[in-house]
Amino acid sequence: MSKSETVESWVVYRMTLHNKPTGMNAVCAQAEWEAMERAQPGYHTLVQAGIASEGEAERLARAAAGDANNRRS
Repeated sequence: MSKSETVESWVVYRMTLHNKPTGMNAVCAQAEWEAMERAQPGYHTLVQAGIASEGEAERLARAAAGDANNRRS
């Protein structure tokens, strides 16, 4: 399979930030999430996995953060 044919899934996760009660949402490829979990299990919180596209993951990350409610027209 060529690089352009590789199927990749995406995840949304909540980053752990020091001195903050809640972190912010972030997006990464499933493989990157798995590597982060192996390095520091449970450090960040998985919001949703198995997302088909990066754009969809970005939209979900913003929605989960409440960004859609904070937009100004």
